[in-house]
Amino acid sequence: MPRLIEGPTVVAAVGTKPKRIEEFVGRVNTATAGVSIARMTSPAGWVEPGQRPAFDEYTLVLEGCLRVESEAGVLDVRAGQAVHAAAGEWVRYSTPEGASYVAVCLPAFSPDTVHRDA
Repeated sequence: MPRLIEGPTVVAAVGTKPKRIEEFVGRVNTATAGVSIARMTSPAGWVEPGQRPAFDEYTLVLEGCLRVESEAGVLDVRAGQAVHAAAGEWVRYSTPEGASYVAVCLPAFSPDTVHRDA
């Protein structure tokens, strides 16, 4: 039988300003290691440290703009667009205008596998 996930768990965020992370599926809310699905709400000016995660991350922007910096350049991902950051690729996320977006990580996000810059 399908399993209803009644709501998310809010998890701590890293970055320069408060950001809201609501995990619907993942290690915290559903004890799922294979995938995580979270809704993010970031204020204008939020920036997180660079990272080289050991998971693929697919991000769908619902509102605003998500800036994705990589070794290859900078992408501004706007509402209605998505971006894929491959496992092992260095990225840094920010929201210069603020944004709401959904992140899907395969396997699930883990603080132990995100490998943030010092």
